Amino acid sequence: MNKPNTPNSIASRFRIDGRTALITGASKGLGAAMAEALAEQGAHVVLVARTRSDLEAVAGRIRGLGGSADVKPCDVTDSEAIRSVIAGLPELDILVNNAGSNIPEPVDMVTDEHLDYLMDLNTRAYFVVAQAAVKKMKEHGDRKARGASIINIASQMGHIGSEMRSVYCMTKHAVVGLTRAMAVELAPAGIRVNSIGPTFIDTPLVRRVVDTPEKYNTLVSRIPMGCMGQVEDIAAAAVYLASPAARMVTGAGLLVDGGWTAQ
Repeated sequence: MNKPNTPNSIASRFRIDGRTALITGASKGLGAAMAEALAEQGAHVVLVARTRSDLEAVAGRIRGLGGSADVKPCDVTDSEAIRSVIAGLPELDILVNNAGSNIPEPVDMVTDEHLDYLMDLNTRAYFVVAQAAVKKMKEHGDRKARGASIINIASQMGHIGSEMRSVYCMTKHAVVGLTRAMAVELAPAGIRVNSIGPTFIDTPLVRRVVDTPEKYNTLVSRIPMGCMGQVEDIAAAAVYLASPAARMVTGAGLLVDGGWTAQ
């Protein structure tokens, strides 16, 4: 049996030392947790979100624990700006496409403004960021051997339907479809593409909606595991998909949903 963290051990396959990872929506919540986890596993992380002060706080935590982080304030819906950020990186091995949002409302009440906002952020920006990342990844002279990983944060709602979430479900189904198409196309180049489908995660954003014991109990009654997820659950999934441990995993939708979609 191999000793832990020896070159041939299973534990060592989860390390991503010497790799550069870019995470969008990295200033808080899931994005911050995934960035911190990837840095803990040895990656140099590039943090992208709109607010520099929030990004600097995350970067400070990472550096305080001995990790390596840069901040790149940018709105991912500004296609020219995010393409410039990614093109300007020395190299890129891992992308976590995470920035997104939701506006729960009845289908017949959705305004053009809300429709355009969610389509731009949850779908168009995912494509633009992924496209720019692929171009940067392909610049590496030994990409096929080195490998690369794109992780699109979708949702359990990218696999099912739900009331009050027509536009959100549409955008996240699109992300799952984009993931599968990219995975097939980019496999010969050594670039793996997968998605993660979280259930409701216990973050301040979700708690603003699930703000009473009654709402919480109703929500978790639909999750077989009986609780909301934690950001660490999604961060662990991202580490796996980013690492050599997932060498043969591409085109997959990893559901971290406590069994919601199994029902």
